[in-house]
Amino acid sequence: MIQPDANLPKTPEFQRIIDIRHLPPIVQEIAADEAERRRLAGRFGLSAIDSMVATVTMIAEGTTISVTGRIRAAIIQACAISGEDFPVAIDEPVDLRFVHPKKDYSPDEEIELSADLCDEIEYEGLTFDLGEALAQTLALAIDPFAEGPDADRARTEHNLRGEDGNGAFAALAALKKNAE
Repeated sequence: MIQPDANLPKTPEFQRIIDIRHLPPIVQEIAADEAERRRLAGRFGLSAIDSMVATVTMIAEGTTISVTGRIRAAIIQACAISGEDFPVAIDEPVDLRFVHPKKDYSPDEEIELSADLCDEIEYEGLTFDLGEALAQTLALAIDPFAEGPDADRARTEHNLRGEDGNGAFAALAALKKNAE
């Protein structure tokens, strides 16, 4: 079997290269197609992403680009308790700033990040990838411990309620016992 070369760049799952010289002055809708949604679902460990659409406005202030709007998605993910798939609707605000790298610090220097800096994404040249930033925004909005409609049934069935006072370790022991 041929292994992929770890040094080769990976093809982005959802790429939208924006040229800062041609920013549209209007609200723009950016949607992932079926193949992009399938690749993103694999990356994020989801069963499926049925839809993913961001509605954003991009405003340039010199080389700093502000992107605001909303990202909406319909995903299918596994319940953290039962493992069964269930639908989840995501509706999250988008508030990003794309900036040129700051040149006034050394790579080994410790820097303190303010709340404003945490939303900044550095880019070089005249383009940036809005698609990857939106993909990461979606990833942060996904609850990795989301519980589906059958979570209570699974807790009861596998004695995961913790009512006997033994807590999480008793729950793990019960799962192990059921697997044997």
